Amino acid sequence: MPLALPSPLTALRRFLPTLALGLAGGAAAFAVDLPLPWLLGAMLATTLASLSGMRLRSPGRGRQWVLVVIGVMLGTAFTPEMAGDPRLWAVSLSAMLGATAVMMGFSVWFSRRIAGHSLDTALYAGVPGGVSAVTGMALSSGADLRVVAMTHAVRILVLLVAIPPVLDGLGHVSLSAATPDPAQWLWLPGPADAAWLAGAGVLGAWLGRRLRLPNALLFGPALVSSALHLTGVTHAALPPTLIALAQVIIGVSVGVRFSGTSLATLGHTLAMAALQALGLLAIAILAAWAIHEATGVSLPAALIAYMPGGAPELSLVALSLGIDPAFVTAHHLLRITLLILLMPVLLAACRRLGA
Repeated sequence: MPLALPSPLTALRRFLPTLALGLAGGAAAFAVDLPLPWLLGAMLATTLASLSGMRLRSPGRGRQWVLVVIGVMLGTAFTPEMAGDPRLWAVSLSAMLGATAVMMGFSVWFSRRIAGHSLDTALYAGVPGGVSAVTGMALSSGADLRVVAMTHAVRILVLLVAIPPVLDGLGHVSLSAATPDPAQWLWLPGPADAAWLAGAGVLGAWLGRRLRLPNALLFGPALVSSALHLTGVTHAALPPTLIALAQVIIGVSVGVRFSGTSLATLGHTLAMAALQALGLLAIAILAAWAIHEATGVSLPAALIAYMPGGAPELSLVALSLGIDPAFVTAHHLLRITLLILLMPVLLAACRRLGA
């Protein structure tokens, strides 16, 4: 007799200790004025707990509604007054695709020649983005799924931790201004605005799946919400409390990926993944700096848009810091769409070449 799946309430009850740990980490980070406190605090607390041997529960389906919320939030950045030269966007998108090709080449080379992984493992672990879709595609290959999952998880962890010091070093954005005033935590949208936002989430999730968009629960609501805000149908915004909770859930989702991971047994994999992530970060910084110098595109926006992977996480960072989330989201949507479409072609080509 097959085992019954846990009910949503049972799954929620099991997840509550993990959520409490994430909230505690976020609150501690908020108290010491850490940039991106709810995201980084929750992520670091659950990552350290996971690596120490604590068995933590993932958000499960809870992460799905968080993706919908983030998608709706991203759509609010698309306003009729939104500035931006379409020609600069086109140039930046092209540069991002070029940088992605360089990142992919570096990742595969590093994974094969330095880390010693198989070709299938190197390709799927090296894709700069789309961890859920890529892991699903890797199931039917000869890739080492543990290495693929760990490499993507470590990359996202390294990128998120690196964002505040890198942006601070660039000196182009104020991180201290990203934290809402405590008096704003109780603000809620009116009934009409709440209805528009909820409708955008529900319709967007359905549309994203209908159109088979990559990361449908994120980009579907983002498209519907952006259409509503671009046309001026609504100017609704989400409350800071919901944004903070979304950051905690995303941070926890990264941290729990290390649950059951032993530093002793997976030390080599984790070290190789961290070194690879630092190499990719360097490529992203150089590409963002080059496009900024050539065209005047915002350096922080280009940096977050070019960073390799984690569309929900990086889009949420752009939204939380007020760094042109529309620009960042457009870049990640294009990259993940093309990568998913081209992965079978890339795999076949590399096998023919015997890379």
